[in-house]
Amino acid sequence: MRDVVEQLQRLGMSGYEAKAYVTLVGAGQPLNGYEVAKRSGVPRSTVYETLGKLVAKGAAYELRGSDDATDYLPLPPRSLLERMRREFDDSIESLEVALPAIVAPPKAYLIHNLKDAGTLLDRAEDVVAGARGDLFVSIWPEEMRLLSPLIKRAVERGVDTSVMHFGTAREPVGHLYEHRFPCAVPEGEGGAKESPDHRLLVVTGDRREALVGGFAGGTAWGVYTEDPAVVAMAVEYVRQDIALQIVADRVGHEAMREIWAADTELRRFLTDRDRSAALLRAAGAPGHRPYGSPAPHDHA
Repeated sequence: MRDVVEQLQRLGMSGYEAKAYVTLVGAGQPLNGYEVAKRSGVPRSTVYETLGKLVAKGAAYELRGSDDATDYLPLPPRSLLERMRREFDDSIESLEVALPAIVAPPKAYLIHNLKDAGTLLDRAEDVVAGARGDLFVSIWPEEMRLLSPLIKRAVERGVDTSVMHFGTAREPVGHLYEHRFPCAVPEGEGGAKESPDHRLLVVTGDRREALVGGFAGGTAWGVYTEDPAVVAMAVEYVRQDIALQIVADRVGHEAMREIWAADTELRRFLTDRDRSAALLRAAGAPGHRPYGSPAPHDHA
């Protein structure tokens, strides 16, 4: 019962209203105010006011007897949920028109600091869920398990989705490319490990917003921004990585390994890859704040 009450509160009912409605639904027969108060825990001093609010919202009905006593019946749950859904959809449609009309152009594009894995992944979900035109995602299996349901929904609503997935994907979604070619020279020759101890997560939506984050050594850190320059760089990062994987698949992984092993310029980019993990670990350390991000007391 507690979960149902909490969900009804999230949809706009007060705590007392939710308790009274759930009590009426569970009774299977009309109840008067005294009975509702007794069964629900709503104080007798406020139960009639609460029931009146339910009636005003159309979530309950009054039944008046010959002795002027008043009983209450709930609107059936299916009908209530349908009504709530219609009202919610109507509000969203109105706000889609009204809110953009009052938005002031930003004086500066801030970079919002995301301090931990939970906050980072929640914001990534927001970007995926808000996309309507296109999505670019660079992701590892650990994060893909969490974001995959939302990415699937984006594909289903027609979002052009491009995913660079590091390793074998359990279930491909959208235009998914598996990053199977390890651009690394053999270990012992200055090469990097094929499975680094850090993971990057990049998610961009509609080329309007971008999230860039990382996980390393049990820490997590990320930034979110609508700065067009950062968004463009994040999109191109994913696009270039996908392009390289397509080339590796076409040319052949063995041939690509030979190119990487023989080219001194390419090798130079591999030998300092551990510095990326160190930067991510430092970014996740307490007290670190990326340049341009708001101070903790300024963060909304």
